[in-house]
Amino acid sequence: MNAPKMGPGIGPLHQDPFNLTDMLAPLARDLGFDLIGVEYQPGTRARLRLYIDSQTGITVDDCADMSRAVSALLDVEDPIPGKYTLEVSSPGLDRPLFRLEDFARYTGQRARIRLQRPLPGSAPAVPGGRPQRNFLGVLAGVEGGVVLLETETGPLRLPYADIDKAHLEPEF
Repeated sequence: MNAPKMGPGIGPLHQDPFNLTDMLAPLARDLGFDLIGVEYQPGTRARLRLYIDSQTGITVDDCADMSRAVSALLDVEDPIPGKYTLEVSSPGLDRPLFRLEDFARYTGQRARIRLQRPLPGSAPAVPGGRPQRNFLGVLAGVEGGVVLLETETGPLRLPYADIDKAHLEPEF
C-alpha cells in the first residue's frame, strides 16, 4: 500500500472544497511565503482563511500583501460562489497542522488532535462516556499514513485520513 501523497491540498484536514491551494500556493511562493493551509467555512457569513509562513516569520504587512494579491486573483478566477470574507493569517503559536508533513516536521511538540469519529477500540475518557475523538499528546512522528502521538495513557496511532482538525498546543 502506498503512503498518502504529502503536500499542500492533500488530506482530510484541508477544508478546501474549491481546490484553492493549487491556485494560491504558487502565488504565495512568488511573494516569498509558504501557504500552510486553507480553511473555508460556508454559511451566511462565509469565511476563507489562509495561513502563510516564511523562514523569517510573518508580519501584518505580509498578510496585507498576500490578501491584496489573493483578492485580485480570486476576483478574476471567481472560484467561490457568493460572498465571503477573506482572512490571511500567520499560523501563530497554536499552529494548525494540515499536511501529513506538518505532523512529521513538528515531532516532539505537543498537539491537540480531533478525529472525524472515535478511534476504534479507544476507551471513553469518562467511565460510561463515548469513545474518544479528541487527543492531547506529543507528536512522535509519522509512519506511512499514520500519525504517532504519545499521550498520558500511552502511544496512539491515528490514521491521517481520520483526522478532522489538529494544531500545536503551546506550553507556557
